[in-house]
Amino acid sequence: MSCAPRAKRVVAVGMSGGVDSSVAALMVKESGCEAVGVTMRVYGGDLPDGCAANACYGPDEEQDVEAARQICQFLGIPFIEVDLREEYRAHVLDYFSREYLSGRTPNPCVRCNQLVKFGLLLDKLGSQADVRFDTFATGHYARVGFDEVAGRFTLRAGVDPAKDQSYFLCMLSQQQLARALFPLGGMLKSEVRRIARERGLAVHDKSDSQDFAAGDYRTILRPEPVPRQGYFRNSRGEVLGTHRGIWSYTVGQRRGLGISGGEPLYVTSIDRATDTVFVGPAGELSRGSLMATGVNWVSTARPSAPIRAQVRIRSQQRAAPATVEPMEDGSAEVRFEEPQRAVAAGQWAVFYDGDLLLGGGVIERSW
Repeated sequence: MSCAPRAKRVVAVGMSGGVDSSVAALMVKESGCEAVGVTMRVYGGDLPDGCAANACYGPDEEQDVEAARQICQFLGIPFIEVDLREEYRAHVLDYFSREYLSGRTPNPCVRCNQLVKFGLLLDKLGSQADVRFDTFATGHYARVGFDEVAGRFTLRAGVDPAKDQSYFLCMLSQQQLARALFPLGGMLKSEVRRIARERGLAVHDKSDSQDFAAGDYRTILRPEPVPRQGYFRNSRGEVLGTHRGIWSYTVGQRRGLGISGGEPLYVTSIDRATDTVFVGPAGELSRGSLMATGVNWVSTARPSAPIRAQVRIRSQQRAAPATVEPMEDGSAEVRFEEPQRAVAAGQWAVFYDGDLLLGGGVIERSW
């Protein structure tokens, strides 16, 4: 990336206090652009003292903000904090609670990127009279481009397959991609750490955030779940035991069930209407098809006919060959060549053509 002297861009850089966003800011500055470090405060102080840190939402936010501030000072660029605690609660934490309390498995990172990080953060930043920016850069491992023929911005996976984060960006709009910049998309994580170390960035060996929230996710569910008895049943409807709330389980889960059936049992589905958690052997986890709703077509317009694609149903899962059939109501039916394990309602199904992210939507049901 580079900035022509007569068209010097102002680039707001989302800073998390970690190595990726720090190197992204470094690269923006070294390109000749004018960089402005921006961090968002989202932690509401509602987790128990002493819970594990190293997460996006947690009590160590103060240290992360201070780390981001020091990196900006080291780079000689402005640093701005944006308070988004109320917005984050409304758009991410409340969504997270609703989904889990309904027996679904949410993905808060997709939601945060769409509505908060690439949405409300920039809206709030732009509303400040002294802040003007042309582009928003982050440390995501993904690549944005422009298809001249289609007249659309495109999103591709990062070149480091172990760190690719395009899945989490599947709901970004064309307007959001138009001002997005991902300086690390063409790099390996090892290169990023090497650059940070060689340039003297203090966070060069800081570990990556591993989780969405610190500690047990159930501590942030609101309203706080009231224990409610339900049954574990097998595929024949036989009762195998009782539980105290469907929010403690997710499709594919094996540990913590507290029941036995002569062979390892997994959660195969959850019925919110009857508070039933269905369990079965590993073979009952496979599904050949799913329905995704609210599909956002990213690098292509909505196809008029079924297409061949590779589909990921979890962020860390390898994409599987499938046929994706768009529907008039904005949903899409996905039919896999081979059945897939543990398809969880609430997660995102994301469609690719090689490394090109075509689109994605929320998994509603599978069969």
